[in-house]
Amino acid sequence: MYHGKLVFEVLLNPPIVEASAAEEKEECDVEAEIPRTQLAREIHENRMRFPHCILLTRVGNFYESYFEQATEVARRLSIKLTTRSWGGKRVAMCGFPLHHLDRHIKVLVQEQKQFVAMCEEFKVEEGHFQRRVARIITPGTLIDESFINHYENNYIAAITPDSGSPGLVGVAWTDVSTGELFTQSTDVDSLQDELARIGPREIILNLDLQDKSEHPIRRAIMEEESVSTSYFSPDSTLSAAGSEAIPETPSDAVFTTGESSAIRLLTSFLQAHMLESMPKLTSLERQAPEGRLQIDSHTIKALEIKEGMREGGTTGSLISAVKRTVTSGGTRLLSRWLCSPSTSISEINARQSVVALFHSRPHLRRDIVELLKPVEDVTRIVQKFSGLRGETDDLLSIKETIRAQGQIKRRLMEEFALEKAVGGVEDADEPWKNLVDLLGNMEDLEGLARRIELAVDESALKRQEKATSEGGEEESSPSDADDLEQQSLTLTKSMTWAIRPQFSPELSTLHGQLNELLKRKELMEKDLQKTYNAPSLSLRLNPQHGLFAHIGKAKRDLALLLNDSKFMEISRSNTTRVFFYQAWAVLGSSIIEVETSIARMEKTAFESLRQEVTSLDQALQRNARITDELDVTVGFAALASDYQFVRPILNKSTSYHVVNGRHPTVEMGLLASGRTFTPNTVTLDPSSRLHIITGPNMSGKSSLLRQTALIAILAQAGSFVPADYVEMGIVDHVFSRVGAKDDLFRDRSTFMVEMLETAEILKRATDRSLVIMDEVGRGTTVTDGIAIAFATVHHLYSTNRCRALFATHFHELANMLGYSEDQNTGKTGPFKDIGFFCTDVDGSFSYTHRLRPGVNRDSHGVKVAKQGGMPRSAIEVATDALSWIRQQKGGWVGDRAELRALGERLAHKRR
Repeated sequence: MYHGKLVFEVLLNPPIVEASAAEEKEECDVEAEIPRTQLAREIHENRMRFPHCILLTRVGNFYESYFEQATEVARRLSIKLTTRSWGGKRVAMCGFPLHHLDRHIKVLVQEQKQFVAMCEEFKVEEGHFQRRVARIITPGTLIDESFINHYENNYIAAITPDSGSPGLVGVAWTDVSTGELFTQSTDVDSLQDELARIGPREIILNLDLQDKSEHPIRRAIMEEESVSTSYFSPDSTLSAAGSEAIPETPSDAVFTTGESSAIRLLTSFLQAHMLESMPKLTSLERQAPEGRLQIDSHTIKALEIKEGMREGGTTGSLISAVKRTVTSGGTRLLSRWLCSPSTSISEINARQSVVALFHSRPHLRRDIVELLKPVEDVTRIVQKFSGLRGETDDLLSIKETIRAQGQIKRRLMEEFALEKAVGGVEDADEPWKNLVDLLGNMEDLEGLARRIELAVDESALKRQEKATSEGGEEESSPSDADDLEQQSLTLTKSMTWAIRPQFSPELSTLHGQLNELLKRKELMEKDLQKTYNAPSLSLRLNPQHGLFAHIGKAKRDLALLLNDSKFMEISRSNTTRVFFYQAWAVLGSSIIEVETSIARMEKTAFESLRQEVTSLDQALQRNARITDELDVTVGFAALASDYQFVRPILNKSTSYHVVNGRHPTVEMGLLASGRTFTPNTVTLDPSSRLHIITGPNMSGKSSLLRQTALIAILAQAGSFVPADYVEMGIVDHVFSRVGAKDDLFRDRSTFMVEMLETAEILKRATDRSLVIMDEVGRGTTVTDGIAIAFATVHHLYSTNRCRALFATHFHELANMLGYSEDQNTGKTGPFKDIGFFCTDVDGSFSYTHRLRPGVNRDSHGVKVAKQGGMPRSAIEVATDALSWIRQQKGGWVGDRAELRALGERLAHKRR
């Protein structure tokens, strides 16, 4: 049974392996234990075919598990384990109703990382079914399950070494629920950072890496503890279905050997597991690292870009703080922009110009937000349809979205025309030009919306939804009509039909016939009630008794009916009777026949509409991408308006100038509690490209470091930023060494983790990078710590030559770098381009959080300990020890005898 790691090789023509005599005997013994029934044989064959999966077999209205696997499934799902008699033997089994499938798939696949093979029933003729595995559900191949987070992508990624370039790897990833396929080439050292940015739920590696635990790729993915990793051997050729699923390659794209291998590994895996639900991948985008601001995995976590560290999830994260998007697709795009900001000034300016347009027109912004609210997740709906799934409700969602997109475009163009008419803008004005160019790529799909509107009876579906929510029976949509006769079980009450009778002449004729038959049924029922004085008589249908007459109050209404030979009693209870009545059997059969024909025609109508949607999939998804971009830019504008963000100026310099910058997440938290954030100005340029930041604990050093990085990320994502003024050169990579914790699983202490992160920064930072480092050198002796801190600053300054903020409590470091409080002339010496700033406290030890030039020589650690509630006696000892240390001319490191005497003196004093 599969646990944690999957070893699965799919070959269309599996090799023949000679079995030993013992193995043959064991196989024969297993087969001898299998009951000789069709269902039992099918289950056994599927278990042999998919040994790495949990097998769920549909039997009627249930999914069931049998034999030894039933014990495991019952335990994992906390459902009852029972037995059934099969072929004269008792076998273990468990199961659950169809409508509980999503609940249990969430547990098995999303939470426990299991692979689940879904064996479905397919009707081949009256009363006969064929069962086959139609799909294998894995953590990365979820499509439309109800528990999917619609605001996040569910990526599956394949990674392969590049045979043509040692040290490089190809990465291909997709979200099968949206059809977007991405690829890129990267070096092994950067692979962990790329995976942190992408955030895959499942990683696929080639089977030959299974036994190579020390391979660089294997070591890189060890950090992704919550990600399912599978090993797979792709087939040498893709089937026609697999080839059709791969989107056309952009004409200007040139893929490396590693990227091509990763695409083939990924698509082969999908084909082998999605089987009959294989979706079409609608777009292929090659991402070049130089085209975006790279954020390493430690920085994504330390800056809390995707997840907050305190509560987990998105609470407290940058995404949560800046999210003003309305649609699920817009929220997913926002996440991609924040995790992969652009390095193209033209692209950033194009985004910011649209943000500026909406920012300066609050009336227009409010209108667009309202028009965005009906927009559904069309990208995922189209993917459902391409995988032969979907429902009539999805058609209505597509219609509503097309109408909303049309209204959005018309509203924007009306505003543009109005401003042109009054002479406010010209066609060449940057904001409007960028927006009009974007809208120009949106296709008119009103024809599809109109056909859906004419075909689907929206009011009937709303009545059905209301009845279901109030406890009524849930009826199948035409797309679920595998057993059409089963849909007729509700003919005793008004059926809900999803397709309008006017959709086709044939369907209109059938509805006319059905209405006449239902009138006859109603008249028959009333006539029988009157003739036999039986008000509780009703004409019904159920699977157990077929068509029958039902008496609800037997004692009162049976007198006349019992003496009539036309009624044959077939069942009774204390208060009811059930009779066979020939005339109703004939009429009811006619009703069933017509309803079955309507159901077939509705299914045909739905299929024709589904095919029309899939034929327009590229246009639908292109429009969805445009709507997503509008949603993000309108959200950025709303954010800027709410919190007084300003438009940053981006250039090609290596400067960083922020006037009164603020930490976006911290500021919003403070404002929510009625407090304000203290802004600070940071200027990094060739004459002062590295700043040493000192200050007491809790005085705001870490917030300053983080806000400096976050402002750069927001700016290059296309957003306005929290400051009074920002002008900065494009950043190619943001690095952080902020906060650390041990990694005992990999035998790494907190200090070792800190040194690993520091080493990566010193090896990879360029003169265009932005580096923030906090308390490098802690976790070891003071002397070692100062030495490491100095070496780090020296390397950043002289070798990396990057923009950097370096916070430390080692004020001795400032002396080593040439700082002097009485230096009033220009800076000189080897570190003349280093700036010194500090956060401090006022006389009453109240934090000001203001940055000023200079070095703070007192971290006020004892005062912070006192505020933290340390016992008074301990504080007094610490105060005495600190006083003695400060009196030592040579620093606090006295000889052993002096330190021993100090300890004894303090101990005697406190007795």
